[in-house]
Amino acid sequence: MDESGRPQPGSGTTDDHQAARPTPPPPASANGAARANSVPHTPRDPEEPPHKEHPEDATPADEGDTPDTAPDTAPRPDPFTKQPPAGGDDTAPPAQDPVSQGDTSPTRTPATSGRRPTKAPEPRGGLLMGRPFGVPVYVAPSWFLVAALITWVFGGQLDHVLPGLGAVRYLVSLFFAVAFYASVLVHELAHTVAALRFKLPVRRIQLQFFGGVSEIEKESETPGREFVLAFVGPLLSLVLAGVFYLGMLAVEPGTVPGVLLAGLMISNLIVAAFNLLPGLPLDGGRMLRAIVWKITGKPMSGTIAAAWVGRALAITVLIGLPLLTQSGVLGEGAADVSGMDTVTDALLAAILAAIIWTGAGNSLRMARLREHLPELRARTLTRRAVPVESATPLSEALRRANEAGARALVIVDADGEPRSLVREAAIVGVPEHRRPWVAVSGLAHDLTDGMRVSAELAGEELLDTLRATPATEYLVVEESGAIYGVLSAADVERAFVEAMARPS
Repeated sequence: MDESGRPQPGSGTTDDHQAARPTPPPPASANGAARANSVPHTPRDPEEPPHKEHPEDATPADEGDTPDTAPDTAPRPDPFTKQPPAGGDDTAPPAQDPVSQGDTSPTRTPATSGRRPTKAPEPRGGLLMGRPFGVPVYVAPSWFLVAALITWVFGGQLDHVLPGLGAVRYLVSLFFAVAFYASVLVHELAHTVAALRFKLPVRRIQLQFFGGVSEIEKESETPGREFVLAFVGPLLSLVLAGVFYLGMLAVEPGTVPGVLLAGLMISNLIVAAFNLLPGLPLDGGRMLRAIVWKITGKPMSGTIAAAWVGRALAITVLIGLPLLTQSGVLGEGAADVSGMDTVTDALLAAILAAIIWTGAGNSLRMARLREHLPELRARTLTRRAVPVESATPLSEALRRANEAGARALVIVDADGEPRSLVREAAIVGVPEHRRPWVAVSGLAHDLTDGMRVSAELAGEELLDTLRATPATEYLVVEESGAIYGVLSAADVERAFVEAMARPS
């Protein structure tokens, strides 16, 4: 079990916005290090009389207060067999990036066994363009593909509208593509400013295939704020359409500026209208979710309703868009539609439908994640620990832990103050015959401020705290500062996966 980072990635569709998924603690690292379920114990010599269990002889880390999930009868696997604990998979993957998303495919920090953990790197999403309002804006590689497609399609249309441009029309078309995505960025900045106004942190803005996404890390606290947060994006697109319309009136029709302004006006109207459709993951879906949430008092009910409407919308787009094109309702006669146009429209409809359907499903999974997050409580996941001095042999420390029914070791100084935590993965790697000569100090990593967590932490607050300081173990303390036990990142991950597997 190695120390690794846990950032969380999100996904988005055309000018949608979503909360970034809280990322669960990372799974076991790829180097295959075994993850034991408890502190390995030293087998007794067959000729040695059995020890009697006297918990009172051992000194638990927090006398009189034992973590709920570390009973004295906890199973203790064979320390020499590197295999996952009973009933679990050592490499079980975490649930979909709660986190996060969030990207968001999670990225992993290389293992730093034996070194002090470092802060997880900021999630990237392509080419960094700037940080308006302190939020990084990235351009995904897929944007360049779409920009090239827009340049080619719009350039062909300019050849009919302004035939005298020649090859320069593609330069004008490229300018249109950049200006259109600048409008999308304004749309996303509207979501970002509203989120920051409501004290909701925004991880990043990403311009990508078919639009952009604002990754908001937390859920709105009220349906009213959720509605406002969703509505400001389409509202800004409508305002931009009005601005481009006024600019179009100020220039001569049939010129390059006039055609560009007309195209930007129409494109922003399409963006606003499309995002107002009442289905997740579109802004209109979030508005519908807020309305149902307000009526029922249950955010989960709003999510379920808006997500299923989003899936119905995806099917409608898949079937309806090619039919509308064939019928000539969108501006061309049915007889003018060629076979290539039919294939292009069907492909476009399939892409849009897939994006909407996937986004709706991700919204459902995200809602289920947030519903189960409160079940993750530091107090119930903490392992009981025993304090030992740095020079204590590993075999002696394990004997004390086994007698006390503990599953973790905390190294303390002469005054009883915790200084470091013994790494579970390091214990497993020490052969039995070496343990009497190995001091626990050689298997520990120093405690940092971020590795001390409160026993009262739960849910998203707990995951945020663990993400801020990636480590394999954390010291759990009471409000008074007394040691409560040791929290393993592997235990949090396992509890997260189990919570996500339970039905809502």
